[in-house]
Amino acid sequence: MPVDLPPVTRNLLIANVAVFFLQYVAGQFLLLHFALWPLGSGLFEVWQIVTSAFMHGSITHIAFNMLALYMFGGTIERTFGAREFTIYYFTCAIVASLLQLAVLWFFPPPQYGPTLGASGAIFGLLLAFGMLYPHEKVMLIFLPIPMPAWLFVILYAAAELTMGVTGIEPGVAHFAHLGGMLGGLVLIQYWRGRLPWKPRRRLLR
Repeated sequence: MPVDLPPVTRNLLIANVAVFFLQYVAGQFLLLHFALWPLGSGLFEVWQIVTSAFMHGSITHIAFNMLALYMFGGTIERTFGAREFTIYYFTCAIVASLLQLAVLWFFPPPQYGPTLGASGAIFGLLLAFGMLYPHEKVMLIFLPIPMPAWLFVILYAAAELTMGVTGIEPGVAHFAHLGGMLGGLVLIQYWRGRLPWKPRRRLLR
C-alpha cells in the first residue's frame, strides 16, 4: 500500500471526495447536469463525458473506487510521469463514457438513468498495472487468493464482459468499465510504438 502519493493521484482523490460531498449539498442539480445521460434522453450534454467520472452514487461506490485509485494510482503515475498519467486517466474515463453511450444507444434499456462514477478510469489503471507489472501479486477483497496481476486483469475483464452481455448484474455500467480498459490498452500500445501511428518517442518498454 502506498504511503506517499504523487500529486496527480492525490488531487484526483481530493476532487472525487469533494464532488461526492457537493452532490449532497446541491441535491439533484449535479445529477441532472453533470452525470452521464443517454443520447436522445434530452438531458445529455457533452461535458458529462468527463464530469460524470467525478460523481458517485453511494459511499460504497466511491469507497471502492478511491481505494483502487489509492492502491494503483501512485504506482502508475510514477511510471508514466504526471503529465502522461493525467492524459491516461482522462483518456480511460472518456473512452469509458463513449462506449457506455454507444451501448445504450444501440441497446436501449426499458428504463434509463444516468451513469456516474470513476470506475472507467479505475479499470484503466488496473489494466495498466496488469500490463506494466504483470507478475506482481494482487487479490480481490472478497476473494483473498493472490494471483499475478496479468491474470487478475484478464479474469476481471472476462467477468465484466460476461455480466454486461448477460445482464446478470443490472444497474452496473459494465461496458463503461470495459471502455476504460480499452482506452488504456490502446494508449499504452501507442506509447509503446506498437500501433500504425507512432509516438514521437516511446514512453514504455
